[in-house]
Amino acid sequence: MTSPNDHYTPQPYDPYAEDDFTWFNSDGQAVPQGQQGQQGYGYDEQYYGHQQEQYSGGVPQQPVGRPEDHADQPTYALRTVQYQEVPDDEPGYHIPATPEAGWDMAGSRRRAWVSRIVLLCILLIQAALSLRMANTAFQDEALYLAAGHAELDHLFNGTPLPINYAAYFSGSPQLYPVLVALVDGQFGLTGARCLSLLFMLGTTGLLYSFTRRLFNERAALAAAALFAVLQSTVVMGYFATYDALAVFLLALATWIVVRTDRAPVIAVLLAAPVAVLAVGVKYASALYLPTICVLALLTAWPHKGAKSFLRMVLLGLGIGGLLFVGMYTTDLLAGVQQTTTDRDHGSDSAQFLLQRSAEWGGLMFLTAVGGAVSYVRRSRMNESPIALRLGNPGWRWRALLGLTLCGTALLAPAYQIQLATVVSLFKHVGFGLLFAAPMAGVGVTRLVGAHFRYPQLGIMLWTAVLCLGISQADWRFGVWPDSSKMIRTIDSHVNSKGHYLASTPEVPVYYLRDKTTHRQWQGVFALEYTDEKGKYHSGDDAYRAALREGEFDLIVLDGLTNPRVDEVVAAAVKGNPHYRLLGEVPFSNSSGTGTYRIWIKTS
Repeated sequence: MTSPNDHYTPQPYDPYAEDDFTWFNSDGQAVPQGQQGQQGYGYDEQYYGHQQEQYSGGVPQQPVGRPEDHADQPTYALRTVQYQEVPDDEPGYHIPATPEAGWDMAGSRRRAWVSRIVLLCILLIQAALSLRMANTAFQDEALYLAAGHAELDHLFNGTPLPINYAAYFSGSPQLYPVLVALVDGQFGLTGARCLSLLFMLGTTGLLYSFTRRLFNERAALAAAALFAVLQSTVVMGYFATYDALAVFLLALATWIVVRTDRAPVIAVLLAAPVAVLAVGVKYASALYLPTICVLALLTAWPHKGAKSFLRMVLLGLGIGGLLFVGMYTTDLLAGVQQTTTDRDHGSDSAQFLLQRSAEWGGLMFLTAVGGAVSYVRRSRMNESPIALRLGNPGWRWRALLGLTLCGTALLAPAYQIQLATVVSLFKHVGFGLLFAAPMAGVGVTRLVGAHFRYPQLGIMLWTAVLCLGISQADWRFGVWPDSSKMIRTIDSHVNSKGHYLASTPEVPVYYLRDKTTHRQWQGVFALEYTDEKGKYHSGDDAYRAALREGEFDLIVLDGLTNPRVDEVVAAAVKGNPHYRLLGEVPFSNSSGTGTYRIWIKTS
């Protein structure tokens, strides 16, 4: 028995929405669509006309009642809907890949410009610290400036040199003195000092560059910031001596060695003439040549391996050959022996020299040692996790680099202890700290931590170095007295024929060079004199004999340079009929106050 089809309204996306509905009787036999209404079920079509309902989807409701009453009821055939399968390798939604690091380790233009701006700020601070100092010419400044003018006169006019400067200068008188005299002739003492400032600013810039090459921008900026505020840097930046040029040339030679680490081996020879020129400017620069040669090996080792030994040997031979030619084709060998290798020893104790070295560079040196130790323990210089997979030099290489750079800072104190003198120690400490500065930069970055975790620690360290540098530089630049009043007092009492005695003869030689020459002035450290009877005198007796006979036309004593000889001279002129006291000119310096005592010859 069959039943008529319910009036079914297809719904959107309904699996039963088919045009050809097929009926099946209770026996499972299909009933053709055309005969479905002829089965005679006794149902009136009109009755179903108003019974049409909206089909809500899903499986049709089966008649309610006993099963036997509906045994012949047709059932719908459920059709299986085939859904389109999506391949596993092409998901419908792609999750974007998350980068392992949020920044790129590679250099970028933005990073380079930010670093340059910060470096410019550091250089401006360095320049401001140097330019804020003021005083008249120190005796060393006056000596080199006066010697430079004498060398220029000898070069261009054939004027004989008043003395043999090469015999006792600790640097070639034909190099820095001539250069600074050209500047002094146009711009005076201020221009000569600004020349030194340019050299020191260039040194800081080169330090940043080769430290960035060795490590990264952050370590380079930290190294430059510390070096820029040291006492030696600030003072040499406004001090018309050859130290600024010498340290600049050493920095330039180091920069060439570091920058040519991946270039052909022969490229390292570019550093040889620069290093030799540094030695010519200041003989003590030879103390740092071994460090530059070792750096030629260490910087190239990660890239060239065993070929780096050839690089070091080649640089050493180049420097040695040029030094040999320079020493034995000029008259500089006597100056090197007298002022460097055979220099007279002083009386300063090792404890005193170590204490001064610690005061002037100890804090930065400790920072460099801390940086070297941390670098040996962990080589990674970048915070990016990608850097973990990069190849890094072994701990032995890192230990050698740290030992070389930090150990160089100890060379100057050791040399000064061997000589037992504190003279020029503050400047030589700065020479060594130039090489220790890269490791000090690493120490600051490790102190601050990744992502600037503890910036206050780095700021505190830099502030401490800054305060020490300012106070020490102010004290250093006030060690010698202001000589302006003294020069005005004696200006009208000197000429080109007199013979004069002074505690610091270099100062009046420089300021009164249009009236006198170096040959006319005598200092208070050594004198040899033959009296009118032909008797030879030396030492203190020479001063007494010369004053007894009225040898000097003018005497200027400051009581500071050599107090013992000053008292010998003062006692010799007391009651001496040849002299009268012209006046006493008071002055003040870092140690207190003093007085210039000036005598002139009366008959």
